Amino acid sequence: MPRILSINSEKLKKDLPDFSPGDVVRVHQRIKETSDAGKTRERVQIFEGLVIARKHGHGVNGTFMVRKIASGVGVERIFPLHSPNIEKIEVVKSQPVRQAKLYYVRERAGSAPRVRKNKTAK
Repeated sequence: MPRILSINSEKLKKDLPDFSPGDVVRVHQRIKETSDAGKTRERVQIFEGLVIARKHGHGVNGTFMVRKIASGVGVERIFPLHSPNIEKIEVVKSQPVRQAKLYYVRERAGSAPRVRKNKTAK
């Protein structure tokens, strides 16, 4: 019978902020670049945008999708939650939403995709 290996919990990140869909986050990701001379250098690239989905839980397979508008074009990236290439995740703005997946933001244009804040009744 094959032996089942347990997930190494040492590799899971413990300093992750609590964020959910509807939050604006800043993801600091390590990028390796190679030049024509064969030299490699590493830099940190920041991707800031709206979290539109979180999938596969908080464990090893957990991912989150971030969407931003770059030069008038919507760009979406899926980041693994516990990737060693992600240096840190900052929550810029947090706001409540009523859906777990915000895919409807893709069809909106201009300032319409802005998630509205909840208004309190007087």
